[in-house]
Parts: sequence; C-alpha cells; structure tokens
Amino acid sequence: MTKNDIIAVLSKTLSSKKEACAIVNKVFEEISNSLKNGNKVVITGFGSFNVFETKIKKGRNPKTGENLIIAPIKKVRFKQSKDFFR
Repeated sequence: MTKNDIIAVLSKTLSSKKEACAIVNKVFEEISNSLKNGNKVVITGFGSFNVFETKIKKGRNPKTGENLIIAPIKKVRFKQSKDFFR
C-alpha cells in the first residue's frame, strides 16, 4: 500500500481527495517531526517508532582498498504491536 492508496481510501470517507491528502500529509509530517526531535511515536494497536543511533564502524573503500571509519547515523526502528495480526 502506498501513500496514494491511503489517500484514496480516506477520500471515500471524507468530502474530497484534497482534504484526505492534507490529512495524510499532516499525520506523516507530525510523526516525522516527533522522531526528528528524538521522541518515540506509539500508535496503539499498530506499533511504535523510535530513533536510534548506529555505532562507529570500520569500513573499506572497495575501489581503492583504503580503510576508513563509518560515522554513526540516526535510523528509525519500528516495532509492531502484539495485537498487530489479531
């Protein structure tokens, strides 16, 4: 399912596709902003999203063979609710 599929389903309940698009965009924007601020997002019955930072790793450039250090980056982790498939 894509974002457009969600908008299409929601537009059947709401008055217009434009309104459904605005609502879906706002929901995703708020989730993104919350995660960017380091907060955990919990959607009861669905799951939770949280941000974690990877550790520093050793790497190698395959083209030159040069060893290098890979900097830590922030990633989002999703954990499904226990009720997800019930």
